[in-house]
Amino acid sequence: MKTSPPHSPLPPGVETPGYPHSPFTIPSPCFVLEEALLEENLAVFERVQHSAPVRVLLALKGFSLFHSFPLIRKTLRGASASSLWEAQLAVEKFGGELHVYSPAYRDEDMGWILANASHITFNSVSQWERFRPLIGRSPSPPSVGLRINPQYSPVETALYNPCQPSTRLGISPEYLGNLLPEGVEGFLSHNLCESDSYALEKTLINIEHFFGHFLPQLKWLNLGGGHLMTRQGYDVEHAIKVLKEFHNRHPHIELILEPGAAIVWETGFLLSTVLDIIPTSDVTNVMLDVSFTAHMPDCLEMPYKPVIRGAHEPQQGEKVYRMGGSSCLAGDFLGDYAFSEDLSVGDRIIFEDMMHYTMVKSSMFNGVVHPSIGVLKKDGTFEMWRQFSYEDYRARLG
Repeated sequence: MKTSPPHSPLPPGVETPGYPHSPFTIPSPCFVLEEALLEENLAVFERVQHSAPVRVLLALKGFSLFHSFPLIRKTLRGASASSLWEAQLAVEKFGGELHVYSPAYRDEDMGWILANASHITFNSVSQWERFRPLIGRSPSPPSVGLRINPQYSPVETALYNPCQPSTRLGISPEYLGNLLPEGVEGFLSHNLCESDSYALEKTLINIEHFFGHFLPQLKWLNLGGGHLMTRQGYDVEHAIKVLKEFHNRHPHIELILEPGAAIVWETGFLLSTVLDIIPTSDVTNVMLDVSFTAHMPDCLEMPYKPVIRGAHEPQQGEKVYRMGGSSCLAGDFLGDYAFSEDLSVGDRIIFEDMMHYTMVKSSMFNGVVHPSIGVLKKDGTFEMWRQFSYEDYRARLG
């Protein structure tokens, strides 16, 4: 779910001044993280943690590019995981605190999770009761929490709204009763998605209203992700004020945030190449060496229209280009765009803001060549981190 503006528009075919390895000399297709932009985002969260009583974690469900973890963990306190494999990656590559939440845990995963997690959150009281004996026998049990439904979300798209009617995610107040189950020390509330500081404020108001009688018993409150503090126009000072005021009312509660998208918001792109151009009576189809359904699935699921560097909204009389993915799925396309110059086979197309919820959701559907992964360093040099091959495709199925 992304709605970001471009950060440095360039028309196709134009070199990037000052970059020895410009986007147009990087192999295509490729996901490219821009180191300098990531550091700018991390500075925002350093400021938040310094100014407000809150710990910030990296949510691996949104971004798990572990090559970048050495830089990120200079600022963030740990990671949050939504599955056994994410948890294992966090321990192996990130370190620090490990907060684990899953909508439903498997029996065979719990031994490893309990031995490694600092915090574990259950989606229901029944899951907590089921695994409580196992936790009690753990030599160093994690702190236990429950996910709550704060009865509010600003998210309009049902696919991303965890508080929609009859949701399976989180416990509504009427199902929790009046007493906090023995052994529970925290709450997780995850109800935001690319939201502003006023949605954070409304969330805390709802938590106090619906779950206020439990707050004296809590040690921690995890406010999940969706806090888009790195988006232009986000009122960081207001967010700090809201967090500080809540802490003043409940000074015994540790506050936690676990954004994923906000950490890497507008910090990288997906580079692609025009393979063919197919004119029709209405639009001109541009065939690319990437796929929306395989490499940028949020574009179709949300749906949303990603920014293309150097492109603009078509005006009357301009040629309209529709970007086509290279899979056989009929709906693997997105548009419409216009450019100052006509596109040609071989031109490079840069999709902006392609770090979060892209690589973690990409697939090898249709056997389409998977984009490589690399980093554009502050000194302008490009470093390749990962390239994919036929063997990677084959290994997924046997």
